[in-house]
Amino acid sequence: MGAVPRKKLTRARKGRRLASYKLSPLHPALCSRCRSAKLPHTVCPQCGFYRGRQVIEETV
Repeated sequence: MGAVPRKKLTRARKGRRLASYKLSPLHPALCSRCRSAKLPHTVCPQCGFYRGRQVIEETV
C-alpha cells in the first residue's frame, strides 16, 4: 500500500509547488563564423559550420 496524505493539500500550497516547475529560457550562442544566434553545441543553421569545419552544405 502506498503513502496516503493525512490532510487535504490546499490549492495555494499545490500552486506554490507547481509554480517552480517551468521551462528554463534558452541561452543562444553566437556562431564564430557568421555571428548569428544558434543553440550551443549544435550546427549553425545559417552557414552549416560546427567547431570550425563545414558539416552541412550551405543553402543559398
